[in-house]
Amino acid sequence: MMDLKTQTEIEAAAFRGLVEHLRNRTDVQNIDLMNLAGFCRNCLSKWYLASAKEHNIDMDYAAAQQAIYGMSIDEWKDKYQTKASAEQMNEFEATKPLHAVISGHNS
Repeated sequence: MMDLKTQTEIEAAAFRGLVEHLRNRTDVQNIDLMNLAGFCRNCLSKWYLASAKEHNIDMDYAAAQQAIYGMSIDEWKDKYQTKASAEQMNEFEATKPLHAVISGHNS
């Protein structure tokens, strides 16, 4: 059985690993992540922001996105984002009930 501090450190390391992986996989579009897994980089940004606010950290969504993307969202879009196809958008709408719920975020 591990103590809460160790568990938190392990969870934080796993989260950092996920973020780094997504930063390296710029070929994977957010729409594809949403359609397949129900969450994307923006969801992670919103969870990050919600947690920061729970800890009384003054942060906005752009800063949370910077923490996840490793750059501004505009820079990421310019470098890596492609236009979603009609098929991807249809799948996005069809899978909406399975998309992540972001508590504490109104966006």
